[in-house]
Amino acid sequence: MIVAGFGFTSRATADSLRAALEATGHRGDVTLLAAPRDKAMQPALLDLSKEMRVMIVAINDRKLEAAQTRTQSALSRLLRRTGSVAEAAALAAIKSNARLITSRHISKDRQATCAIATGADT
Repeated sequence: MIVAGFGFTSRATADSLRAALEATGHRGDVTLLAAPRDKAMQPALLDLSKEMRVMIVAINDRKLEAAQTRTQSALSRLLRRTGSVAEAAALAAIKSNARLITSRHISKDRQATCAIATGADT
């Protein structure tokens, strides 16, 4: 199981998300995309999901807050009560043995972040 977790602004496009994913350096398959519940049905993520032919998992705030992230962004901590939305979403989408493959990476336009996690299942 490989999950790409995303955090992004309302101005992010599918290109922003794709750029953040590419910035992680992960070149293998992705099983799922994960994002906070309030972002999971945004057009940019829906477009990327359709393009990649993978499902989106919506992560609730409690699970985001509980995830132990490598990155500790002050802004993310203030707005979402987690060090990294992308890392927390990727980790929270996996039920057991979740670990980060890559910490969060930021798109060139700074509108999206992506982190990759792996684990046993979702």
